[in-house]
Amino acid sequence: GEQGALVFSAVFLAVWAGAAIVTLNAQLLGGTISFFQSVCVLGYCVFPIAIAAAVTTLLRAFVHSMVAELILVITGFLWSTRASVVFIGGFISDERRTLAVFPCMFFYTFLSWMVLL
Repeated sequence: GEQGALVFSAVFLAVWAGAAIVTLNAQLLGGTISFFQSVCVLGYCVFPIAIAAAVTTLLRAFVHSMVAELILVITGFLWSTRASVVFIGGFISDERRTLAVFPCMFFYTFLSWMVLL
C-alpha cells in the first residue's frame, strides 16, 4: 500500500543521494572519476546489502533471529564497502584515499541500518 511506496521512495532517495555525495566528495578530492560511472558502480555495490535484505525478510517470515540478521547484514555491509573501496580508491591519490573512502563506509552503514529496521 501507501507505506510500501514511502519505504521505496526513502530507499531510492537514500541510494541516489548517498552515491551522489560520495562521488562528489571523490571528485572534490581530485579524483579522475566520471560522476555517472561512480554513481552506477556504487549502485551495483549495494547488491550484497539487497541480498541481505531479501534473505532477512525471508528469515523473519519463519524465525526471528536477530543474530542471524546481524550476521547477514554485516556480511553484506563488508562486501559492499570492500567493493566500493577498491573502485573509488583506484581513482584517488594515496594521500587522499582515506578521505574519499570514509564516506563510502558511512553510506553503506546507513543502508545496512535501514535493512535492520
